[in-house]
Amino acid sequence: MVRIKDRLVVSGKTLPLTIKSFSVLTTRWFLFVTTCLIMFFSFTSAHAQEWKEEKGDHFIVHYMNDAARPKEILRKAEIYYNKIAEDLGYPRYSNFWQWEKRVKIYIHPSKEAFQAATGQPVWSHGMASYLDKSIHSIETNDNFLDAILPHEITHLVFRDFVGFKGEVALWMDEGVAQWEEDDKREAAISAMPDLVARGDTLTTQSLTSIDVRRETDPAKVRLFYMQAISLVDYLIKNYGTSSFTNLCRELRDGKGLEEAMRIAYSNSIRNIEELDDKWRKYVLRSKKSSQ
Repeated sequence: MVRIKDRLVVSGKTLPLTIKSFSVLTTRWFLFVTTCLIMFFSFTSAHAQEWKEEKGDHFIVHYMNDAARPKEILRKAEIYYNKIAEDLGYPRYSNFWQWEKRVKIYIHPSKEAFQAATGQPVWSHGMASYLDKSIHSIETNDNFLDAILPHEITHLVFRDFVGFKGEVALWMDEGVAQWEEDDKREAAISAMPDLVARGDTLTTQSLTSIDVRRETDPAKVRLFYMQAISLVDYLIKNYGTSSFTNLCRELRDGKGLEEAMRIAYSNSIRNIEELDDKWRKYVLRSKKSSQ
């Protein structure tokens, strides 16, 4: 469009600059913009439809390429789901997460697609969202099946049970999730006796106050996770899953951590300091019994 004094040149035609010519011009631009918008939303819709689905009893795997191994992911997810419920003492949990409540697992085709969809930092390879019960990871992630998948499912199961009302220490939340990763559990249980014997650990009270997500010291982060795993291992193995379930139930109902422990463990553990002392003795006994 070119304006020459009081005339408009539109598509090679010269029109007087009148209300009618202006209306013609506006109509043409409206049609052009509308066409562009239709093409854009058609493309977006087609792109969104690239997701394929593999459905199971408790999970729906969303993927774009068969290389994502959706059937294997679904098979392992169902196994982990039942194992985690049993390990944590939630015998009726198998009735949850069905039909419209199934957890959605998204396997993104690239790290860039994963980051764009989740907003996760560069170092992240997986995440779980409590709000919409979803798990996200990357197609090329070799650790997904054996590490990230059980870890994130545990986070969802645990938080589904305890909710967000109570005072749940981060070491307990992360400790439970990492405890379900076989390799990390074995590594922590193996390393902890020597760390306790040398005094190279944090007090459980310090552990309870740390937000490891903001910690920049890699050694302290590793220690946090190993100690969290060991504490969860102690509570479950020494007192049984039913007591651990009771602890989670008290936390769910809004009790503080120390009050919840006193109720769940019948005053065998009355405060954080007593938990710390008994856990250390338990760890050192396990070192002696293994020698």
